[in-house]
Amino acid sequence: MKLLHLLVGTALLSTMVFAKEKIFVVERETSSLAVIEDEKLTGKMPKMHNMNHGVVKFEGKDGYLISRDGYVVWFDPKTQKNLAEYKTSKSAIGFVIGRNYVAVANYDDKSVDILSRSLEPITKIKTGSKNVGIKIYKEYIIFAQMDNDKVTVLKDHTPKGDKPDFKIFKEFENIGEMPFDAMIKDNHYIVGLFITKQFGVVDLDTMQFSAIKITAANNKQVLKVPHFGFWSIGGDKVFIPAVGDNKVLVYDRDFKFIKNIETEGLPVFTSLSPDKKYMAVTYSGKKFPVVQIIDTTTLKIVQRFEYDGKVLHLRWSKENPYLYISINDTNRVVILETNSWKEVKSIANIEKPSGIFIYEEQ
Repeated sequence: MKLLHLLVGTALLSTMVFAKEKIFVVERETSSLAVIEDEKLTGKMPKMHNMNHGVVKFEGKDGYLISRDGYVVWFDPKTQKNLAEYKTSKSAIGFVIGRNYVAVANYDDKSVDILSRSLEPITKIKTGSKNVGIKIYKEYIIFAQMDNDKVTVLKDHTPKGDKPDFKIFKEFENIGEMPFDAMIKDNHYIVGLFITKQFGVVDLDTMQFSAIKITAANNKQVLKVPHFGFWSIGGDKVFIPAVGDNKVLVYDRDFKFIKNIETEGLPVFTSLSPDKKYMAVTYSGKKFPVVQIIDTTTLKIVQRFEYDGKVLHLRWSKENPYLYISINDTNRVVILETNSWKEVKSIANIEKPSGIFIYEEQ
C-alpha cells in the first residue's frame, strides 16, 4: 500500500507545472530589454526600437512589446528570441492581447490597429484622434479618443472564428474634456479626463455611461485623475495618488472618501503587493529617489527607502517575498525582501532601467 501511495504521489508530482519568474527590465536609452533570472542578470534583448515608455505584456507563452515609435514586437520569453515585428504608426501608446488578436492604440496616425497574434495586419480603424486607454471585455475592445472626447466600443462579430472581425458597436460622445487613460474593473470601463474634474464610467453589460466626481476631505473635489496606471484597487479600498499634492487619497469601492494619507513627496505611482497588505509609493521631483510602504489596513506609512538615483518603476514578485525597484541613474535593480524589508540584492549593469515586467515561466 505504501508503494502504491508513493507511485501515485510521484505520478501526480510529475504532472504538476511549477511557475518560475523571469524578469524583463526596459533599458530606456539602449533600446534593449535586460533579463533577470534567479536574482542575476542573465542576458539582454537588443534592438527593440525606442524604449522610452516601452511596455511589455505576456499572454500564455507569448511575449509582446510596444515601443514609443510604433513597433509591436512578438517574442518568445523563454528563448528570448524575436519572432516578428510590425510598425503600426510613428507613435503608439497602448495595446491589448486577445485570444486571436493584438490591438494597438495609435497616436500619430489616429487609428487603432487589429493584428493577428503573429502580427499580421487585419484591420486599421481610423478615428481622427489620438487613441488611449485601450482595454478588452468579453468580445469587445474599448478605447478613448483623446481629441474627440468620446469612448468607442468595438465588437468582434466572429468571436469563435480564426480571424476577428471588429466593427464599431457603440460610441459615447461628450464624456468630458481630453480622456487620457482608462482601466477595466469588473464590467466597468473607467476613463480619466485630463481637464474635466470627473471621470467617466461605462457599464459594459448595459452599455450605459455615467460621470463620477471624486471628493476628498471637506468635500474638496480632486482636480483631475488622468492616469489610472497609477491607481491601486484591491480588497475593499481604492488608492489614488493626488495630483499636485503630497497625499494618497483612499476611497472605498463605491468611491466614498475614507482619508488622506500624507506622503513625503508628490506621489506618482502606487502598487499593491500580491496579498494586498502593503502598497509601495514612488514620487517625482526632489523625492524621485524615495519609496514609501503603506500598510493598507492601518493606512500608515511603515517603511521608507531612499536610493542613489531616480526610482522609475517597481514590481512585486508573486513567487517570492520580493519587491524589484529600478534605480535609473545608477544602472541597477534592487531587490527588497519584504518580510524583513532588507535589501538582499543589487543587480548592476542594467542601463538606465525603467519598466519592470514579470513573466511566469511554465
